Amino acid sequence: MPRSKLSQRVQAIPPSGIRRFFDIAATLPDVISLGIGEPDFVTPDAFRAAGIKSIEAGYTAYTSNSGLIELREALAAHLQKLYGVGYGVDDLLITVGVSEAMQNAMLALIDPGDEIIIPEPSFVAYGPSVQLAGGVPVYVATNVDDAFQVTGAAIEAAISPRTKGILIGYPNNPTGAVMSREHLLEVAEVAERHDLLVFSDEIYDRLVYGVEHTCFAALPGMRDRTILMGGFSKAYAMTGWRLGYLAANQEITAAVRKIHQYAIMSAPTMSQYAAIEALQSGEPEVERMCNEYDRRRRVIVDGFRQMGLPTFEPQGAFYAFPAISHLGISATEFCEGLLEHEHVAVIPGDAFGPSGAGFVRACYATALPKIESALERIEHYVRRLS
Repeated sequence: MPRSKLSQRVQAIPPSGIRRFFDIAATLPDVISLGIGEPDFVTPDAFRAAGIKSIEAGYTAYTSNSGLIELREALAAHLQKLYGVGYGVDDLLITVGVSEAMQNAMLALIDPGDEIIIPEPSFVAYGPSVQLAGGVPVYVATNVDDAFQVTGAAIEAAISPRTKGILIGYPNNPTGAVMSREHLLEVAEVAERHDLLVFSDEIYDRLVYGVEHTCFAALPGMRDRTILMGGFSKAYAMTGWRLGYLAANQEITAAVRKIHQYAIMSAPTMSQYAAIEALQSGEPEVERMCNEYDRRRRVIVDGFRQMGLPTFEPQGAFYAFPAISHLGISATEFCEGLLEHEHVAVIPGDAFGPSGAGFVRACYATALPKIESALERIEHYVRRLS
């Protein structure tokens, strides 16, 4: 039998557990998708105008590998104002979304066989990003009884001589959990004691409801140990602009920049000008969209509970995570049946890790009338199962 021409690295990575449902949904009429985690808001007018203005002014060339200095200055001021954590322009790297920031950080910092601890359920790209860099993801389970928050003790129990770092993502996709400062301090203490890096994906930092987000890098002693990753996709409704950032100490940022300059050169120029406007004038838009997500959050959580699906109270991001195990079928069977019979797309919880078994993820970043219609269809399907 001929040897495969594909690398073992790629062959070892499973396909995304969520993509199949999007592909099926695309073939069906009248589908309401609560699947993809993308704001339904159009990028606000002022941000779009800034991007258009930059094109009209002829700003269409590469920027610095690190990104426009004006954007990095605005971002540094933004992080200082929000979280009291200080970064200089050389500590910041503008990337093509958080995905690029994360993958390049892994490539820059992981040697073959290094282990990265990942609490799960977690975003589907976390483990593969570690594997693509030659590392080994080590998953730590969280559960609904602990509000899907990882503890320092759980991370401590997963540490081995090969552990290089911890990758956390809060506010969390898929659960909507937000880590308390108390639990983050536990994680910080473990990282300090074992001299571990902390990769902190904070793309949903502005989308929290009734609680405060704690920036991991702002915790005592954590700035130089943390690779902070964020972006403009979620809170600023700029998914298609593909813009994120990485913030770390200059040694780490320079190492990540080295990969970025060979793989990417620079993030899209017009997107960077739009992001400057977002940081400078976008706070009312962020508040407006966050308030609307909060309204939808309450409707979808109450709707699931009223139809008999116990639902964890999401405090961040824009995902609800109802339990369906009591219905006697797996999450995959539930999602397939719901899509087939009622034309509503949600995602099995175990696509995000074994701890998600018995749950489904429903994204409420879609218009309220669609959410209400989807809830009616889901209730009909639940009655069918009962």
